[in-house]
Amino acid sequence: MEEKFWLDKWERNDIGFHEEMGNPMLAKYFQKLSLARGSRLLLPLCGKTGDIAWLKSREYAIAGVELSEIAVQQLFEALGLTPRIKVINELKRYSAENIDVFVGDILALKAQVLGPVDAIYDRAALVALPEDMRSQYTQHLMAITKIAPQLLIAFEYEQSQLAGPPFSISSEQVFDYYLADYHLKMLGSRDIPGGLKGLVPAREVAWLLSRR
Repeated sequence: MEEKFWLDKWERNDIGFHEEMGNPMLAKYFQKLSLARGSRLLLPLCGKTGDIAWLKSREYAIAGVELSEIAVQQLFEALGLTPRIKVINELKRYSAENIDVFVGDILALKAQVLGPVDAIYDRAALVALPEDMRSQYTQHLMAITKIAPQLLIAFEYEQSQLAGPPFSISSEQVFDYYLADYHLKMLGSRDIPGGLKGLVPAREVAWLLSRR
């Protein structure tokens, strides 16, 4: 999946994947991460998700990564925050109180630039990447976070009936990517009303990944 694909979507405002009110699976299962208030979470490929406002309202700190600067600008505007902006190597960091969002390719983000995180919330990253990119992404994610615990939200549907993204991620694939480093627990699932993009029956599945 080329960068241009996502950048063009934000340029056209073709963002049907955006959840302004946040994801209900986050509210339902977030407590499974057992995080203290003030803990810092990494949201890879975060866009301008309403999940960030939900987390900040509960006094959690945010580290996000997003390819589109348009998305990040709109995020800070929606939060009512004026960002401090700094160029760091290949990335640009937008910062305000308890939030840092890095603009650019997540694979260019180094651990020392990211800083410590207590957990990962991945609703939009793994499902956005085609199969040939996922192993590199998951290995990089674990490296820069020191295998931080994760709340992972994935889609399951018949991939042959609909071209991604978002892509279908089976239980077997989740195990392939993460079993060597994490204990995995399926927390629950929900059917997507009307199907994915209104075209194919699908469900969202929540996973808890705890470091071995």
